[in-house]
Amino acid sequence: MPQAAIVTGASSGIGRATARRLGTAGFHVLAVGRDESALGGVCREIEQSGGVAGWFKADVTSADGPRAIVAKALAEFGQLDAVVNAAGVISSGAIQDTSDGDWDAMMDVNVRAPFRLIREATPALIDRRGAVVNVSSVAGPRAFPGVVAYCVSKAAVDQLTRCAALDLAPKGVRVNAVNPGVVRTNLHRRGGMEEAKYLDFLERSTSTHPLGRVGTVEEIADLVAFLLSQSAGWITGETVSIDGGRHLTCLR
Repeated sequence: MPQAAIVTGASSGIGRATARRLGTAGFHVLAVGRDESALGGVCREIEQSGGVAGWFKADVTSADGPRAIVAKALAEFGQLDAVVNAAGVISSGAIQDTSDGDWDAMMDVNVRAPFRLIREATPALIDRRGAVVNVSSVAGPRAFPGVVAYCVSKAAVDQLTRCAALDLAPKGVRVNAVNPGVVRTNLHRRGGMEEAKYLDFLERSTSTHPLGRVGTVEEIADLVAFLLSQSAGWITGETVSIDGGRHLTCLR
């Protein structure tokens, strides 16, 4: 029987690429996000490549979001083998500029939502001895100025990953995270970065990443697919850097 996966943030960026990649790997995919048109588009791409996909419009931070998402996956596919928490946000703000509201909004999407979805999905994942991958960031293990809430949220995701891995290991469920460096997506634009500044940021990133370029969403999706596969069956609690060597460097 094919495996079934939930992918949040599937309407764009890493989430969309991951949904497509899992579809080609034989997973039945529930693509979750807030943009119905974009979700429908990714499902069509999966189906055109021979995969099976459904979409579900949901706000991962809503009170009933996790229950509804898991219920939809089970109704569509009858099982749940994998959860990918790819929904996330970023915004700028040094510690003196970050309001309580800004802080809470960041934690709500980046930390609380993955925690709640993993918790809700746990019984179904135990039934299938499944796996979870959280999309974290190089900002989890490393600190950067001007993005305090984002850095703290991703450090929390890394610790959530380790704690959940220990809690669920006796049940046969694996939990890992990927920690990308700068990847060309709409994340920073949605976080308020103007186009000219974003292009400058991408250019500067070629020098801050030792391999001399930014990453692609497909590269991150490939790593997620590996961590969900049986080839990674003895890997759990890991936060895997995929950042062109960025986490090895000092601030420049």
